[in-house]
Amino acid sequence: MAQGSDVRDVEITDVRTTRVESEFFWTYVRIYTDEGMTGTGEAVLGPKADEYVDFVRELLVGKNPLDIDARCTELFDRLSYLGGMSGIGVTAISAIDIALHDLAGKLLDVPAYQLLGGKHREDVRVYCDCHAGEHLHAGGGEDAYRPEAYADAAEGVLADGFDAIKFDLDGLERGDEDRRTKRLSARAVDYRREIVEAVTDRVGDRADVAFDCHWSWNGDTVRRLASALEPYPVWWLEDTVPPENHDVQMEVTRASETTIAAGENVYRVEGARRLIENQGLDVLHPDVPKTGGMLETKKMADMAKAYYIPVALHNVASPLGTMASAHVGAATSNFMAVEYHARDLPWWDDVIEGGPIIEDGQIAVPDEPGLGVELDEDAVADRLAPGETVFEEP
Repeated sequence: MAQGSDVRDVEITDVRTTRVESEFFWTYVRIYTDEGMTGTGEAVLGPKADEYVDFVRELLVGKNPLDIDARCTELFDRLSYLGGMSGIGVTAISAIDIALHDLAGKLLDVPAYQLLGGKHREDVRVYCDCHAGEHLHAGGGEDAYRPEAYADAAEGVLADGFDAIKFDLDGLERGDEDRRTKRLSARAVDYRREIVEAVTDRVGDRADVAFDCHWSWNGDTVRRLASALEPYPVWWLEDTVPPENHDVQMEVTRASETTIAAGENVYRVEGARRLIENQGLDVLHPDVPKTGGMLETKKMADMAKAYYIPVALHNVASPLGTMASAHVGAATSNFMAVEYHARDLPWWDDVIEGGPIIEDGQIAVPDEPGLGVELDEDAVADRLAPGETVFEEP
């Protein structure tokens, strides 16, 4: 920072984006200032999120990046007539929010978690997503869908040091379900019960095990499935019904003793409000680089805290976005764990400097200013989406 300058007078001079080739649409956003300091954020599951960032750039240039809530409120208001309460517009602002937290932390010389109220824990627990079916073993085929194959996969993840894991229950085509009616037959429900039984019996008390449904089924099917799983130590059953009708979500939660989680398709604190106030879920499960950013997720978590609802964080981000979630987890008293969704992506750690951020199923929350991690721009250059270029100084 230039001698005699005041950090409180810093101004944003530019906002730029670049995209990495990933099935989850990793979009990086970098914010530049007249003090030469930059901050970098990430959006996920938002194709064309970069175009939304370009659209609101003029609202950021010339403004103070330390006023994070004001900056994001202006952006949400600006995008309101473009569906700014949900969808890709919110995802784009999530990346800007993360970049602002990284930048403000650097300007103030504090880690990002301090901007969210300070940390409750030194290390953040990570749960490993294990996918399902053909993802489990090379070659796939019918053997990959055997319940014991899931249990075998769980052993491998435990050997990696994780004590929390998740499997998909929806990725199965067994010839006895109709996706259009969102209904499972009794045989299909029992097959999924067998998967849960095989995994939880094998894992025992060595790990918590959750199961993801990806909004695949109707309320009747989910009530039957959740009831069938009640004898087993299911950590949570995730995204059981489509996300549009919260009344169905609330009824499913109330009808079963199985723990129900939801939230990755619920945008901003306003979107989560009804589910929280009506205790329509047992675990709130938002996604920091998708459903609102760091500050918005903390607002959701604080509302959930008032109803004694714990928070886990959905996460399919690169290490940069994952570290943003780790800062939120550190600053959230009712936090449980953050997802790791890249065990089968060998270059995942390469896109940041300094090596792996996950060790023995934990992320050590860094005390360096901002997010505490930086993109490795050479590695990013090797993974750019077609037509993209790495950030260049303005």
